[in-house]
Amino acid sequence: MAQQKTNYFWSHVRFGGGIGLNFGDRFFSGTLAPSAIYEFDNTFALGLGANGTFDNQKNVYKSTILGGSLIGLFNIINELQLSAEFEQLHVNRRYSDLNIPEDNYWSPALFLGAGYRNGNVTFGIRYDVLYDKNKSIYIDPWAPFVRFYF
Repeated sequence: MAQQKTNYFWSHVRFGGGIGLNFGDRFFSGTLAPSAIYEFDNTFALGLGANGTFDNQKNVYKSTILGGSLIGLFNIINELQLSAEFEQLHVNRRYSDLNIPEDNYWSPALFLGAGYRNGNVTFGIRYDVLYDKNKSIYIDPWAPFVRFYF
């Protein structure tokens, strides 16, 4: 009986996440953000994620960003997905100019989003309601997303 309950639980777990790369002549940024959700039914899922990012702007700064997130997904209909995601990231930024002190702080974000879902993939846009232009790691509170879960 315990085996059936274990199999039932894992049959509702989906794994996914994101990988990001951004680079130019003097800039590099790489992100790895795995996540997992539990689908309670065809309408609602809840999950956890992790985030690790490294940024480097040559001769300016290097930063390491680590944290996690809690995500809720609600499928109004099969093709329309609403999401809420709370993300808490720790930022450590070290400047090349030793006269500028190191930055060490927590950066929260609360994203509300909507997307078009097709199978395991959702394309959409989200908005950070806690956006702070001085502390956020993101350039803008609006961000497009692509979400995969298998």
